Amino acid sequence: MILYTIRRILMIIPIALAVTILIFTLMNIVPGDPAIVAASGEVVTEEQLDVVRERMGLNKPFLERLGLYIYNIVVKGDFGVSYTNGSPVGPELLARAGTTFIIAVIGLGLTIMIGVPVGIRAAVRANTLEDRISMFLSNIGNSLPPFWLALLLILFFSLRLKWFPSFGSDTLKHLILPSVCVALQGIAGIARQTRSSMLEVIRSDYVTTAWSKGLSERTVVYGHALPNALIPIITVCGNQFGRLIGGVVVVEKVFSIRGLSVYMLDGINLRDYPVVQGSLVVITLMFCVIMLIADLIYTYIDPRIKAQYVTKKRSGEKNAKTAA
Repeated sequence: MILYTIRRILMIIPIALAVTILIFTLMNIVPGDPAIVAASGEVVTEEQLDVVRERMGLNKPFLERLGLYIYNIVVKGDFGVSYTNGSPVGPELLARAGTTFIIAVIGLGLTIMIGVPVGIRAAVRANTLEDRISMFLSNIGNSLPPFWLALLLILFFSLRLKWFPSFGSDTLKHLILPSVCVALQGIAGIARQTRSSMLEVIRSDYVTTAWSKGLSERTVVYGHALPNALIPIITVCGNQFGRLIGGVVVVEKVFSIRGLSVYMLDGINLRDYPVVQGSLVVITLMFCVIMLIADLIYTYIDPRIKAQYVTKKRSGEKNAKTAA
C-alpha cells in the first residue's frame, strides 16, 4: 500500500509540470503586452517600455523564462510578482487558496451526503413515482444558474431569516451558504451516477440470492450492493470537485469572498499574467490531491486494484531478470 501511494504521489509531478508549461505558454501567446499593464496604463514611450520589459525579464528567450518560472516555483515557492500592484503572488495565493478549498470540500461533502442517498433510494424504488420525483428535483437543482441560486439563498437565509451572513469569509458560518450553493449544482450528477451504478449491481445474481435469503433491505442494499457500486461513484465525486471549483468563481463573486477564484478572475480582467498562472497551478494541485485521495479510496474498497499493480510490478521485474 505504501509503494502504491508513493507511486500515485509521484504521478502528480509530471501532471503539475505539464499544466504549468501549458499555462505559461498560453499566457505568453495571448494578445497584449505585460509591460503596458505593468506601466498602469500610463502613456509611455517605447524606450520606457523596453526598460520595463528588461526589469520584468520579458526580453529573455521564452524557454529561459519558462525554466526560471518553474525553478522559482519548485525551489523557492515563488510565483512571481503581480503586474498591477507589484506584490508577491505566492503569499496572496496561500491566503486565498484555503478559503476556496474549504468551500469546494464542504460543497463536495454536502453533494455526496445528499446525492448518494437520493441515488440509492431512486435505484431501490426504480421506475416508481418516488424515483421520478427525486430525479426531477435533482435535475432542477442542476439547471439553476449559480449566481441566481446564490441570490436566492442570500434573500431567504440572510435577509429574511438572518441565519447566515450575506458576504465575507471571516468565519466558517460565512462559508455555509456558498458551500450549499455550489453543492446544489452537483447533486444531480452524483444522484444519477449512483442510481445507474446501483441499478447495475442490484440486478446481479448475488444480490438476487441475498434477497432470496430473506435479508433486510438495509443489509442487501448497503452491505452487498453499495460496496460493489462505489468505484464509479467515487470517480464522479472526484471529477465533481473540478466542477465545484469552477462554480466557486461565480459564488465567491456574489458573496464577496476573498478567494482564489476571484483573485484569478481579477487577474484575467487586468491581464495580470503571474496571478492567472499561479492561480491555475494551485487549482491544478488541488484537483490532483482530490484525485489522489480518490485513488487511495479505490484500493481500500477494492483491493484488486492494488493487486493488479503488484502483479504488473512483479511481472516487469521477472521480464527484466529474464532479459538479463
